[in-house]
Amino acid sequence: MKKHGLLLVDKATDCTSHDVVQQARRILGTRKIGHCGTLDPAATGLLVLTVGAATRLTRFLIRAPKVYEGTIHFGQVTDTYDAEGEMVEEHSTAALTQDLVAQAMASFEGEIDHQAPPYSAKKHQGKKYYELAREGQEIPVETKKVTVWELSPQGPLEDDRIDFVLSSSSGTYARTLAYEVGRAVGTGAHLCRLRRRQVGPFELARALTLDELKGRVQEGVREENLGSAWVPFNEIRLPFGEVTLDVQQERRIQHGQTVLLRGRQESEGDWIKLLGSRRQFLAVGAVTERIGERGVTIVQPKIVFSNLAGC
Repeated sequence: MKKHGLLLVDKATDCTSHDVVQQARRILGTRKIGHCGTLDPAATGLLVLTVGAATRLTRFLIRAPKVYEGTIHFGQVTDTYDAEGEMVEEHSTAALTQDLVAQAMASFEGEIDHQAPPYSAKKHQGKKYYELAREGQEIPVETKKVTVWELSPQGPLEDDRIDFVLSSSSGTYARTLAYEVGRAVGTGAHLCRLRRRQVGPFELARALTLDELKGRVQEGVREENLGSAWVPFNEIRLPFGEVTLDVQQERRIQHGQTVLLRGRQESEGDWIKLLGSRRQFLAVGAVTERIGERGVTIVQPKIVFSNLAGC
């Protein structure tokens, strides 16, 4: 398959995101595939794969907001903060109510300081957290700012479990939030189910399972056989603005030269998607300077695509 674009996959449980990439490489017959945001092995749902030249866009797509649904189990704390780990604490849930859970969840909405779970792929001095944890070493306390737009119950509290929806910025760990909500209500908790529904503008309803992908490809290795699970290169939406260039500007970009744009709102250092005169995806550029009163923005191409006609 010589095409370039995005492939939306519905990841099954008990496999890693890397496993999905490896299988997709075999099915599509190409090595040039990456993914835009890891899902834990036990988690399911939307995994956005970059194919061909689109792999150069992975770093931008990883930053896209995410939407999840899942289930929190109260009264039990595990060392991994999910159902895959060993239980390390058990508490009574006799005083737990749905209102108490809802209030605790709401307290985490907004911009918060957030820490990765002790068993995660986050690295410290070249070692992953889960490697340090398995060696019995202390996990460093390193927090970062993330934004939680929504964390709310979905349905009743039953059998010490409650379903929830989470909408958050990139880098938010649902396992950590489940642990923190459990601590806030005084019973402890762990994440027992997680499914990703959306990555940026891409929705799970469009995705194919790996088995469905294999069946479609066997019908004929053309992107049209993949239906809405395939996003053609020229239709890839990025989490920043775009502009259509004229023919002269297009030539400058193709030669790695800067262009001057008028009427843009981007600030110095911002990214911008550059479209050619025929609306083809030409490049990703960065704003290097704004000339105040003249309202002119200078953009330097950083990633230039060529010879992708028809993609």
